[in-house]
Amino acid sequence: MLNLNDIVVFARVVEAGSFTAAARLLGMPKTTVSRRIAALEREFGVRLLQRTTRSLNVTDAGRLYYEQSSQALRTIEGANLQLAEARAEPSGIIRISAPVGFGGHFLSNAIFDFLATYPKTKVELCLTDDTLNLVENGIDLAFRTGILPDSTLIARKLGSTHRILCASPNYLARHGVPLVPADLARHHCVIAGSSIANLHWVLEGLHGQETVTVSGRFAANEMQAVTAAAIAGCGIAQLPFQVAELFIKDGQLRRVLDDYTTPVGGLYVVYPSSRHLSPLVKAFIELAGERWTTAGTGERDEAAFISNPSSSAGELAQEQIIT
Repeated sequence: MLNLNDIVVFARVVEAGSFTAAARLLGMPKTTVSRRIAALEREFGVRLLQRTTRSLNVTDAGRLYYEQSSQALRTIEGANLQLAEARAEPSGIIRISAPVGFGGHFLSNAIFDFLATYPKTKVELCLTDDTLNLVENGIDLAFRTGILPDSTLIARKLGSTHRILCASPNYLARHGVPLVPADLARHHCVIAGSSIANLHWVLEGLHGQETVTVSGRFAANEMQAVTAAAIAGCGIAQLPFQVAELFIKDGQLRRVLDDYTTPVGGLYVVYPSSRHLSPLVKAFIELAGERWTTAGTGERDEAAFISNPSSSAGELAQEQIIT
């Protein structure tokens, strides 16, 4: 007789990508996970997963069955959670992932407000510049920008992002202030990326976009390091709007080429499509969205940060499954 729990186990194995990760998420021994998958395959008389000591692959039959069964599971989970939502205030632990440079201002303040608003909640914040597998790492939601390729996530757009050009007063005193984008060619630029070679910046101004060739002596693929280098006088950097604003106010940085920014992209929160949006996660997303629209100087949809300095910004629908 078909056991619905076996279907749940199968779905979690597919989503997590391994028996070990699925066992950890389900809180059961790996041997139990393996036994339940075997029982499901015996029930249908077809192989759902091809597994070796090093890899796990979903068969064509398994992929088809997952697509159909996971929809039904989401419907059941959604119905159960909606019943609970009717009488429950947000409570429990929410695990959030964000790039390192994003944790110091907007996100931290949003988390502190969230904890104060909902006293029964706890937050575990994982700051990393790696793109984590949310299901495997038990992450409830993550902040990301740019092109989002993961097919098992849902993205909700919070607002838009851009960067501005900044340098330290000391650097500008030594090298002068650029007046037009072409002047950047004679300046040292702090590069947000992994390489210094063959670099071009795309800037957007009153007359549309301009592409300029830049060079520099320092590159880093982590935004805090880029910001620190700009403050230290290493050159002109493209910095997230709100991050730069903090240092502009205290005099450590000055904005240059005020009429130019990077092209606008999107800031998203993403979460696994296999999970109904719980009251806990929903409450945090709503609070973060409210804080985002009033952050900084009050300009709507202004950016605090770009998660992957080398990625191109992509626009998605307000909420959709990423494909």
